[in-house]
Amino acid sequence: MGFTLGYASQTELYHCRILLEHAVLAEKAGFETLWVSDHFHPWSHSEAQAGHTWVIIGAAAARTSKIKFGTAVTCPLFRYNPAITAQAFATLRAMFPGRIFIGLGAGEAMNEIPVGYDWPSPKERIERLDEAIQIMKLLWSRSFVTFNGKYYRLRRANLYTKPETPVPLYVAAFGPKVAKLAGKYADGLLTSLVDPDRLNKVLLPAVAEGAKETGRDPSGIEKVVELGVAYDEDYDKAVKKVRFWAGTLFPFMFKLPIYDPREIENMGKLVSDEALAKAFFICTKAEDIIKPIERAVKMGFDHAYLQSTSPDENRFFEIAEKHVVPYIKSTYG
Repeated sequence: MGFTLGYASQTELYHCRILLEHAVLAEKAGFETLWVSDHFHPWSHSEAQAGHTWVIIGAAAARTSKIKFGTAVTCPLFRYNPAITAQAFATLRAMFPGRIFIGLGAGEAMNEIPVGYDWPSPKERIERLDEAIQIMKLLWSRSFVTFNGKYYRLRRANLYTKPETPVPLYVAAFGPKVAKLAGKYADGLLTSLVDPDRLNKVLLPAVAEGAKETGRDPSGIEKVVELGVAYDEDYDKAVKKVRFWAGTLFPFMFKLPIYDPREIENMGKLVSDEALAKAFFICTKAEDIIKPIERAVKMGFDHAYLQSTSPDENRFFEIAEKHVVPYIKSTYG
């Protein structure tokens, strides 16, 4: 199987009607997958959006014909019950056979606290994610499921509308404990572009350990990476656009109960342009977009998707269709 190139659809950046247009453009450009962020609150406040991801996926899949859709990522622990998450994605895959997958993660406080949930320890969230994945896979493959876990229970639960094939499941991991869950249960590991040492000495050994526990072959687990890019011929203009994500550069933002986008945006003002340029791939020509993809290939990833935060996203699609996608497909496809 060749290398897969996808596109990230950012619900925080664009109104849902624009996201539907982007899905059509992504398919036209030749991207094979479309990963949609799944948030209740966005990572910034000014000019932000936050449409419901599952609704957007259904509408976008109906407007396209072959590109595959999934989330990057859904947290099936609190505001989404794991059984309802399983039902939603079983339905989507039943409507669009072979074109729906799901990415799962342990979540962020900004999506759960605003709708009334407490923000528990990382340990509890990982335990919940373990149970949630088990529940989802059982509901996709069996009938009248009973499950008695520490956090979740099913009583003869049955999905009457099942897809023809189970929903491919990816787990987003940035540390060894969640990476181990990817090895135990998932079709793929999803992460960011970490340094090779951390990938090979921390994340992948954890995936292999998890796979061993469940009798799986870790070599069959797809390795997917998210690449944050911004394209514009004006370098400073591209840097200015990625400032939307500045608050995400603080690691504690993913651990502490911080949930107000206004607060996150204010913290992001402390981030320098230089720090932003180091955290994202600022691209002024097609070769700049290709370079991190090639790095991902050399690191052993099977699949990369571009999280483009470009001043003119339509122009990004033009460059991708004319230069980036054809080169990657011809060289690594």
